[in-house]
Amino acid sequence: MAGCRRMWHDNAMPRATWNNKVLADCDNTVVVEGNHYFPADSLNKEYFKPSDHTSLCPWKGTASYYHIEVAGKTNENAAWYYPSPKSAASQITDHVAFWKGVEVKT
Repeated sequence: MAGCRRMWHDNAMPRATWNNKVLADCDNTVVVEGNHYFPADSLNKEYFKPSDHTSLCPWKGTASYYHIEVAGKTNENAAWYYPSPKSAASQITDHVAFWKGVEVKT
């Protein structure tokens, strides 16, 4: 995985969890506005389902979302990413951030 060392045993690295499952962990996140953006290759993709929801940020661009599904429970639009961020936010290209009860620990 380019740019991301996964170390499941290292509790010091940023890790996103929900419903007792690790959604992503990586030692190379990008922090923007207090949110850890995880590289796409650090995601446990089995828990991510595409969403049709979008939102607009004036300086980052249009965000797309994923639903998180774990053990039969769904957390709608709990992860977001910018497929084509504006140049001011180019560092979060191919990165995903979380909210809505997803816990990110560092």
